[in-house]
Amino acid sequence: MSLIEIDHVTKRYEMGAETIFALNDVTVSVAENSYLAIMGPSGSGKSTLMNIVGCLDRPTSGTYRLRERLVDEYSDDELAQVRNREIGFVFQTFNLMPRSDAFRNVELPLVYAGVPPREREQRVREALDHVGLADRGKHRPSELSGGQRQRVAVARALVNRPAIVLADEPTGNLDTRTGDEILALFDQLHQQGQTLILVTHEEEVALRAHRIIRLRDGRVESDERTAAGS
Repeated sequence: MSLIEIDHVTKRYEMGAETIFALNDVTVSVAENSYLAIMGPSGSGKSTLMNIVGCLDRPTSGTYRLRERLVDEYSDDELAQVRNREIGFVFQTFNLMPRSDAFRNVELPLVYAGVPPREREQRVREALDHVGLADRGKHRPSELSGGQRQRVAVARALVNRPAIVLADEPTGNLDTRTGDEILALFDQLHQQGQTLILVTHEEEVALRAHRIIRLRDGRVESDERTAAGS
């Protein structure tokens, strides 16, 4: 069974008399426990595709099914629940609350989901331990390295046990060594059954995934398995 079914999706914008196609007739299927990289030059549509998969945007035409249900059928409240419970987001800029410690940053999705305090504490500690930061829960982002901040962001993405983790240029603000550590963590998560979708412009990063979809001018240029997925 496919976790994600993107079928003939188009996303267009009207700019005065001109029509801009961010995505143009894109069809993509993603199975559970996939490790997929989406690549393409600036303006290729990769961020638009990620936003649609993450339920942050809707297509102009075509359909998106998540767990076989049409996303267009979701109410705004249901979409908010999907974003909080089914999809974990990891961003290049970490998007952590600067005045809150690591524990509180990771806890936030659980608060929104209405998880009771005792269970929240247990799950946050498990998530921090999962990313190797069990002893950093009381540290604020300013007291952590870039790699540690990204690990906090990964723990936050995982804490609600989502079906999908979407990572947008997750190593973009990290040095090579630290970026490799984050990618090794992603490898581990995939081996444990997590579905990962990575948006990147770096070939070396994409080759860690098991499949690469390359976009150009809003269309799928290629869809191929990598050596890691063979």
